[in-house]
Amino acid sequence: MLSSTLGVALAFAATKLLLHLLTNGQYGYFRDELYFLACGDHLDWGYVDHAPLSPLVAKVGRLLFGDSLHAIRFLPALAGAAKVLLTGLMARELGGGRFAVALACLCVLVAPIYLGLDTIFSMNVFEPLFWMGCAYVAILAVKRGQPKLWIWFGVLAGLGLQNKHSMLFFGFALVAGLLLTGQRRAFRQKWIWIAGAIALAIFLPNLLWQYRHGWPTLEFLNNVSRTHKNVELAPPAFLWQQAVMLLPTTALVWVAGLWFFFFDTAGKRHRLLGWAYLVLLGVMIALKAKNYYVAPVYPMLFAAGGVLWEKCRPRWVKIALPAVVLVTGAIFAPLALPALPPESYVRYQAALGINVPKTEVHHQGKLPQLFGDMFGWPELVGTVAKVYSALPAEERGKAAILAGNYGEAGAIDFFGPRYGLPRAISRHNSYFLWGPRNYNGEVMIVLQASREYLGRVCASVEEAAVQYHPYGMAEENRAIHVCRGLKFRLKGSWPFLKHFQ
Repeated sequence: MLSSTLGVALAFAATKLLLHLLTNGQYGYFRDELYFLACGDHLDWGYVDHAPLSPLVAKVGRLLFGDSLHAIRFLPALAGAAKVLLTGLMARELGGGRFAVALACLCVLVAPIYLGLDTIFSMNVFEPLFWMGCAYVAILAVKRGQPKLWIWFGVLAGLGLQNKHSMLFFGFALVAGLLLTGQRRAFRQKWIWIAGAIALAIFLPNLLWQYRHGWPTLEFLNNVSRTHKNVELAPPAFLWQQAVMLLPTTALVWVAGLWFFFFDTAGKRHRLLGWAYLVLLGVMIALKAKNYYVAPVYPMLFAAGGVLWEKCRPRWVKIALPAVVLVTGAIFAPLALPALPPESYVRYQAALGINVPKTEVHHQGKLPQLFGDMFGWPELVGTVAKVYSALPAEERGKAAILAGNYGEAGAIDFFGPRYGLPRAISRHNSYFLWGPRNYNGEVMIVLQASREYLGRVCASVEEAAVQYHPYGMAEENRAIHVCRGLKFRLKGSWPFLKHFQ
């Protein structure tokens, strides 16, 4: 079986799965993982900063496999392997043989952005499956002349929207690709319109939730843009970071994939995918999006590039190109996988002279944010627990833990039960919607607030502890205060404390 194209794709997918299973338990829980687990305990049709599918998946995964680090990250590892397999299937349908499939799968396997994202649980790990599932359906519909297949496009697009709203951008890009090519004739038939109706029907519960809650996701996105929270890149820098996050040597393959779609005789029939990439890239640059927001689209370019390189005559190219990709991938992999001890990671990064690009302005730490946000959470909760235990007995029963952001709140909710801590409250994103519960602000343990501010709103303020972790993010290394006698009613003032960002 391994001699077949499917066997080759399966072998690379198995390698991808094994790689993550061996490394994804080395550090700790990531900030967003703790948040998704908390959202899974508050299942709903929507959340402030993301769509509803991933919390549901997190909840189901937790029920099936437990909540250990390896258990939480098993489904992301599986999704990463599925992405490799899907890449191989696309290469095969585009006319590729074993070499094309192997080269395409290798590029996805070693790309640092996929190594990093597929390590942790988030909606980003499932996003490429929906995007590239739609691309695969488009390839099949065009190649086989079976417009009924567009119905599956609608199903995948609808589920993709329930996973992450950025599916709208890829859907728009694919529609633009259809309109810019001869495949626009698909709009003369009913199937693609039925597909659109299916996608809308699947997405509708989230749309209704957004409407009922005053469109919080749009408010969140507007706040992010207005405050320039994310690193904003000029077009040349954005393009350069595409190459960096995918591994510079793989540009030889995905750029070749673009050539295949636009200029190769066999690839021209699928030119809509080439246009889809260019439209998507242009939109993301115009919106000053994070560099990795385009990442889910590249497997189809790797698949097409593998097919083009397979046609190359010189035999040495078919040896040299995969070798170069593999060697450079091995060099860059320790920067993307949580494999090295933190101190070794810092030394390795310095030895290579490479700084992992930031995606958010204010995050600082010895490690890149992907890894820095995996450190310090159990220690933070342990420190909060000591502060909580030190409170007089009559205060503990009415003491609220007010977290400054969803990462801290998620950590309190996940690690807190072992210390007997109550669930956290926070004004940040979806935690705001869950409210202050029954707390009145008489006694609060407060994270991420200055003593000066608390002195204005509390009758008394005490610095009870200081949180510090050498490899955690710098913004988490702050004092923890006990606030007594809040000068306003917490529940009545809660709507004015909203922090969507």
